[in-house]
Amino acid sequence: MPEPYILFAQHGWADTNQSMMALAEALAAEEAHIVAPCLNYAMTWLRITPLIDEVDALATATLVRQPRLPVRVVGHSMGGLIWLEVLNRHPEWWPRIEFLVLVGSPVGGADLGRILDPLQVGVGIAADLGRDRRPLAARIAAAIPTLVIAGDVDGGSDGTIPVESTRVPHGQFVCLDGISHAALRCHPRVVEQIQQFWDGSCLSDPLLPHFLVEQLRQIPGMTDAHRRDFARATPWHTFADGTSIRLWRSPMGILHVFLASAEHDCLYSGYVGWLHTGDLWQGLEALRAEAQLFERGGI
Repeated sequence: MPEPYILFAQHGWADTNQSMMALAEALAAEEAHIVAPCLNYAMTWLRITPLIDEVDALATATLVRQPRLPVRVVGHSMGGLIWLEVLNRHPEWWPRIEFLVLVGSPVGGADLGRILDPLQVGVGIAADLGRDRRPLAARIAAAIPTLVIAGDVDGGSDGTIPVESTRVPHGQFVCLDGISHAALRCHPRVVEQIQQFWDGSCLSDPLLPHFLVEQLRQIPGMTDAHRRDFARATPWHTFADGTSIRLWRSPMGILHVFLASAEHDCLYSGYVGWLHTGDLWQGLEALRAEAQLFERGGI
């Protein structure tokens, strides 16, 4: 007989818990105790901290009532971000978490959030969705078995969240073609992938950080982006191994940065807003200088 467990299923921005409850019921064994909070719809447009507090309080009470049951967590979109923050507050819970599943969650920061808050002055939920939580997610994924599920309807996003922003180092990664952001909430293929993960299947090798990608992401204001404009970009610097940085400026004057492999595949796509253009050039020049010094044997 399957062992009972607690399943937390959390919806995200501008949503209710109906779809996530349906997903949880499709996933869970009869013995599972499902907790799928419905956050105040209007509050999901404001700031994320009160939502984190609400989920934290509910989870704390649930775990106190059920002190021996293991825990599984599934979060869609902002719901995944909420749970990353909750788990960051409670590392003492980590041994109880059997699985963490992030579905269409902009872990690296939603580019929509950066667009709505380009000067990073804190415009409602946009400021919270635009924040890069990848270092936090990587620490958690190194300790808790983590699956990331992304959708791709246009060659680089689920129509809302760029695939690039969902990737988490140390986590397994699955990208499902043809499934939109909203449909990810309760799609049969999502259910199938999660159940396989829970059953112990290896859906992918754990994602490993790429040195140059991580260096690009350290540039202030860098935002993971769609790769649709990769073909328009022109080479800016090619490294000794054939990897190259390519740049493209949009009609709005926004600089997009791409990292291409020696085989001319896109390894990374990002951009910075007007506020951080100077930081971008400084960061790129530092990368090039470091690489040239290394190639000459200086370090």
